Amino acid sequence: MRSKLGLFLDKLGKMWRDPGAPADSYYQVRPECTDVPESKFRIKAGKTLSARKWNAAFSPGGYLDLGKILGRIQRRGIHPLIRGEVWEFLLGCYDPNSTFDEREQIRQRRRAKYAMLKEECRQMFSLVGSGKFVTAPVITEDGKPIQDPIVLQQINLEKEPASVTDGNGNDATDASNGSKTAAHQNGHGPMDKKEIQWKLTLHQIGLDVVRTDRTLVFYEKQENLSKLWDILAVYAWFDSDVGYCQGMSDLCSPMIILLEDEADAFWCFERLMRRLRGNFRCTGRSVGVEAQLGNLASVTQVVDPKLHRHLETLGGGDYLFAIRMLMVLFRREFSFGDSLYLWEMMWALEYDPDLFSIYEDHESANEKSEGSKGKAKSRQQCGKFERENLRFGGKNGAAPLPISVFLVASVLKDKSTKLTEAQGLDDVVKTLNDITGNIDARKACVRAMKLHKKYLKKAKNA
Repeated sequence: MRSKLGLFLDKLGKMWRDPGAPADSYYQVRPECTDVPESKFRIKAGKTLSARKWNAAFSPGGYLDLGKILGRIQRRGIHPLIRGEVWEFLLGCYDPNSTFDEREQIRQRRRAKYAMLKEECRQMFSLVGSGKFVTAPVITEDGKPIQDPIVLQQINLEKEPASVTDGNGNDATDASNGSKTAAHQNGHGPMDKKEIQWKLTLHQIGLDVVRTDRTLVFYEKQENLSKLWDILAVYAWFDSDVGYCQGMSDLCSPMIILLEDEADAFWCFERLMRRLRGNFRCTGRSVGVEAQLGNLASVTQVVDPKLHRHLETLGGGDYLFAIRMLMVLFRREFSFGDSLYLWEMMWALEYDPDLFSIYEDHESANEKSEGSKGKAKSRQQCGKFERENLRFGGKNGAAPLPISVFLVASVLKDKSTKLTEAQGLDDVVKTLNDITGNIDARKACVRAMKLHKKYLKKAKNA
């Protein structure tokens, strides 16, 4: 019988013998899902970042010359086999000026911290880490447990067809994992406001988990669904200011698929959320993404004033029709593989070598390597988008706008003829819905960069 290593090498060889394979071949779609958009991304030998080029960018001690391979990522993306590892650097999980040993120490420390956070959540609700999850409310808004038959059945999933309850409706089959968890049976005392708010989100996370990337074979496995639920539940507790909002499951799902270790996937997702959490923050007066929608309106007004005026005439000057594209970074407009390709191009274009220090918090002060201290930032180490911001002095004034705003603006400008013919907002929404599966990620990034340059020039001369 062939060894697992031998089978893997055969598979790897086949992948590289077929360099033009679509990216979606690495993210298998369920055969019954016939209406899924096909990937336009093709792995280009010599152009797409390969494992060989990636490994060659490291020094013997582990220092990474990320600037050396940013251009390749910006143009043709990353080979799926190394995507997860590269993303950890693009998102600022690790300082390129750290050694292999330093990164391994950081990784182990973060894994231990995640295990601690997960155990803290398990003490409050014991389905965390159990391989199960809930899709029905477990408590009321004032913190009282709900004896919901759906919850009881889900709690005993894979043990019995349905749970057995006593005369009072309480679960009698699994006291350790029953809905008594919602009644804090673990003995840590009455629930405070933070815990109540967290438990109120658990079922919403479950509802979104079963809807997320449901066309992928990967999520046919219960263990993968529960891993996604666990990470989102732990994050909601970890970042209680944001908690959980719809759309976050779409951002987290790729991390689960690309990074085998659950803790590594969590911290990669957490770094992505540091960029996007402002979009999900809500107050009694506003929703966080409104600021980005306002930025989109400002950009469109500069690069396509005719379109902006028409949208205002239709009552769409708030640009709410574009909220989904900004919130989940085009996950619904592209195939799964193409959306990952788009993300990594965006992050490479925006890359700032100060990213690690920007994201550094009080617990990671000793994670910064000696090699990164005192180094001046070079434009050549930055992504092309970031270099343009530096060139036009974007760092000296207001914070630069993210490339996602210009990507949406580029889509609107590309469809400006149809959009200016729209008789109402329903026509605008229909036009934007029709782009699903029909956008080229690389061309969209090129157009976004052109709009960004045009916007910066006009803003500087204004």
